[in-house]
Parts: sequence; C-alpha cells; structure tokens
Amino acid sequence: MIRVEVGDITALRVDAIVNAANSSLLGGGGVDGAIHRAAGPELLVECRSIEGCPTGEVRITQGYDLSADFIIHTVGPIWQGGGRDEARLLKSCYLESLKLCLDRGIQRIAFPAISCGIYGYPKQEAVGIAVKTISELYVSYRLNEVIFCCFDESMAKLYRDRIEKQRLG
Repeated sequence: MIRVEVGDITALRVDAIVNAANSSLLGGGGVDGAIHRAAGPELLVECRSIEGCPTGEVRITQGYDLSADFIIHTVGPIWQGGGRDEARLLKSCYLESLKLCLDRGIQRIAFPAISCGIYGYPKQEAVGIAVKTISELYVSYRLNEVIFCCFDESMAKLYRDRIEKQRLG
C-alpha cells in the first residue's frame, strides 16, 4: 500500500524513515534537523562514524529514540536548473532506499519530499519521480507500506494527485 500523510515523520511507527540529509550526515535544517533532534544524541555519534554520504546514495543508522527501528539517510540533489543529472540522482535516492529495504527486510517505510525544501527541486517534478519510482518497485521489493509523509496539505495534494494519475495512467 502506498499512502500520503500530513504530519511529523519522526512520530511514525514504521520500520524505517528516510532522512533527507546533507552529505555530512551531521544534521541540518528541515527534516534532517527534526530527525536528529527526535532521535537523540546517539544518532550524531553514529553519523560521525559513517563519514558522509554522496548525493544519490544511502546510509543506514539505528532509529534510537524514534519509533522507527532504522533511519535511511539519503542526499538528494540540489536543483541547478535540471541539466546536472538532478532527475537521475533524485530517482537514485528512492531506488537505493528501496534496495536497502530489501536487503534489511524492512517492510514499512516513510519518505519525506526529498530535495523539495532548501535544495529547491521543483515540487511537481520531484513528486513525479518519487511516485513513479516507488509505484513501479514497491511490490517487487516486498514492501507492505510506503508512506509519503508531507509537512503540509499542499504538498500532500501533489502526492495524492500524482498517485491517482499513476493509478489511472
């Protein structure tokens, strides 16, 4: 099942949440900062030992004080006009997260809107990439539930509309 929810990704009871991280993995603003605050100081200690993550790749840590067992950290692309491989890199964030779920037996995962905040990716395009990638692969990757967790209703509407279009398409 794929669903959309408005709320706080750090409060979801899933196997893993995805962190829209920066390449240092040491915390930042937006979703990244919220996840670090909610998970507690042990997350920062573990992230320091990882030594970063390139754009489009993923790293996994424990969930610590979160309800989720794991945090999958991925670094989305910074929007630079669309000519610098941003679409491939964003798709890779979702694809690599799904591969990690398959490897770890994770069946319930929540994603934020990767790269849609300060990284400036056009929301409509980012949502299209996310929904297309997840809907094509979530069953074959043995996921029971994928949640697109949105900060506000306007973003959730973009996801709902795109999911409906994908379903009809």
